[in-house]
Amino acid sequence: MFVYLNALFVGLLLISNILGVKLFSVGGFILPAAVIVYVVTYLITDVIGEVYGKAAARRTVQAGFVTQVIALIFIFIAIQLPAAPVFGAQTEFEQILGGSFRVILASLLSYIASQNLDVTIFHRLKAKHGEKKLWLRNNVSTMTSQLIDTIIFIAIAFWGTVPGSVLLGMIITQYVFKFCIALVDTPLAYLLVRVCRKSASHATSELVAAK
Repeated sequence: MFVYLNALFVGLLLISNILGVKLFSVGGFILPAAVIVYVVTYLITDVIGEVYGKAAARRTVQAGFVTQVIALIFIFIAIQLPAAPVFGAQTEFEQILGGSFRVILASLLSYIASQNLDVTIFHRLKAKHGEKKLWLRNNVSTMTSQLIDTIIFIAIAFWGTVPGSVLLGMIITQYVFKFCIALVDTPLAYLLVRVCRKSASHATSELVAAK
């Protein structure tokens, strides 16, 4: 399960960087499309930390950072490659992925600050409560770290592209959205932790039997 969780984590990060270019409106509130997937990455690191430990969660965060840097490099190279005469969408290609370039940069800075904060808070609470109160560390670590993430990401990704009032509104509404998701994803956290522990126990039993 650890491999699958890491793959899902990295995949969601890359997808969120691309989706982050688009802004959508719900009830008059403006949000980047990345919010619908990026918020799940915090749940994944919490599950990894709970089952596999703090060091494993840190490695997952580091792997995500390296992957995003590599993606940034390849996106830049792809944009610079001379377009074939039959390719008539170079402008659109640059608009989408060129915008994604700035979004990825914003994501990198907000990511490295907030994800490491999430792991730190989660494991401080776990050291205090042990296996109990997963709901508390899942919610407190996520809600706190996502506030930092939201401020840094929105400020860098959209500064100068939208009015200041819209920027502030985006920060508030995105954080409220993430806050609500953090509240409702707790049952999923418990389910994933249970599945991962069961999988780890089964793998251990097979290893012992093989010996």
